[in-house]
Amino acid sequence: MRIHKYISLTGFCSRRETDRLLKSGRISINGEIANKDSFVNELDTVLIDGKTIPQKASAIYIAFNKPVGVTTTSNPDIDGNILEYIDMSERVFAVGRLDKASQGLILLTNDGELANRISQADYGHEKEYEVTVDQPVTELFLQKMAQGVLILNAVTKPAKTEFVSKYIFRITLTQGLNRQIRRMCKALGYEVEKLERIRIMNIHLHALEAGKWRYLRDEELIDLKKGLKI
Repeated sequence: MRIHKYISLTGFCSRRETDRLLKSGRISINGEIANKDSFVNELDTVLIDGKTIPQKASAIYIAFNKPVGVTTTSNPDIDGNILEYIDMSERVFAVGRLDKASQGLILLTNDGELANRISQADYGHEKEYEVTVDQPVTELFLQKMAQGVLILNAVTKPAKTEFVSKYIFRITLTQGLNRQIRRMCKALGYEVEKLERIRIMNIHLHALEAGKWRYLRDEELIDLKKGLKI
């Protein structure tokens, strides 16, 4: 199997983190430095920083309400990274991203397969956001956001939108382009003042306070895996 999938199945780190390790030449296969195109066979010896990969720990699934200012990265060299903030003894990594200026729901896990299924845009999993903007939310604005907006040389996929109040609306996306909602709003003449993710598939933020985290409940995890076809 490809090196990314192999590392992912060990639960050691995410695919994004694997990319970083590969670019740094820190992963080897049978003594040879691996790259993004490397394959791992059953009897191969894979090392990270010259050490064997630890056995996969018990699966961990966490819902975290990321505050503004926390960076969604596992890279310890970046100040204010998400792992530094939650300060867990177990190794976990964030599923997907939420930009530093945004807040809300982030899932963290050591289950590489689950993380990859959620993150891959091809699966079309829903993520819902509550957005505060600098101008009154109009029906025309909501229609345009729902139909798709030209950003990054492409029209965004259709979305669901909902009026909340004069300056607040909700939008449900099935893709995750870089700063997508902010770019969509800007293209329509609006500026985002607050952006909060409130749901990832069947996992809701609900009353979880900013900066706090909790383990997923059994029924949440069962429904999540069912939705991911795991």
